[in-house]
Amino acid sequence: MSDSVFTVVDLGGTTLRIARYDTATREVGDVRRVPTAGLAGHPGTSAAGLQSKVVEQLCALAADAVRRHGSTAFGVAFAGPVTADGRVLAAPTVWGGGGEPVPLRLLLEERLGVPVVVVNDLTAAVWRYVEGPDQQPFCLITVSSGIGCKVYRAGEVLLDADGHGGELGHWTCDPSPDAPLCDCGGRGHLGGIASGRGTLAAARRAAHADPDGYARSALAQAAPDPEGLDNPAFAAAVRGGDPFATTVLRGGLAHLASAVTAVFTSIGVRRYVLMGGFALALGPHCVRLLGEELERLGCFGLDAAEIRRMVVLGAPDDDHGLVGAGRLLAARGAARTAVTAA
Repeated sequence: MSDSVFTVVDLGGTTLRIARYDTATREVGDVRRVPTAGLAGHPGTSAAGLQSKVVEQLCALAADAVRRHGSTAFGVAFAGPVTADGRVLAAPTVWGGGGEPVPLRLLLEERLGVPVVVVNDLTAAVWRYVEGPDQQPFCLITVSSGIGCKVYRAGEVLLDADGHGGELGHWTCDPSPDAPLCDCGGRGHLGGIASGRGTLAAARRAAHADPDGYARSALAQAAPDPEGLDNPAFAAAVRGGDPFATTVLRGGLAHLASAVTAVFTSIGVRRYVLMGGFALALGPHCVRLLGEELERLGCFGLDAAEIRRMVVLGAPDDDHGLVGAGRLLAARGAARTAVTAA
């Protein structure tokens, strides 16, 4: 496939980022950020009204960028479930609850006149780590305000036609009636326990349960009142080796390790890439502690050295959706070229 230029978008609840993707360098440039014209900026507007605002904003920005870049295709990494044919089924962080499914791919193709791919943002991010047709299976896990994951295997991200798959963040790992609440409203979900938000809530609970232990920790130096504790202070304490913070973190990572062992045991994936603001803030400590929990649980058929090699950190930036959307477009374009040539 000859070198091409694509325009790519990462559309989140707060920010819409649009960029130029160059297939020669396999990187992005001309990255521009604007507030998403959704729920965050227009509270009280109906879901249908927000859908209209967001779609029009995206179409207008896309048309301008495609012309500016001289693009031959357009890709969208979208914060919500997306079907195989590019329909957005829901977008709680973008236009809240409700609203009808939006045929975003068709709307954009009609407006732009170039091929369009629309996928979930984490699905797009997976493609940043696909190096070619012989890429070995891996699982991309994001640990930030929530937890999400997608599995890449045999040339595709494992999803059904309606976008189901890779929702470990909503796996119930604590069935107790007083388990922590998840943002979705359920209790005991992995995302409500082992995410940055869930870990911070666990640190506050631990501080109230053991005020003397908290007072002796580095966390108390940053926030004498545990209700004032934030994730940057928590991550700094872990990186500094603080025992109180590390013990709290291990509690959440034990559940994440259990989820990883379930994925490994069920489908044999042996590589796990961690991304997301909280995981990257913890850095190598997150990989080490998660590896220790995996060793403690055991992965059937693997020895300790093999288990320790399973988890790695992703790239330390926020370009995953943009780069991934570009590389997905390139992969699909290459596949079409190969079919035509055959």
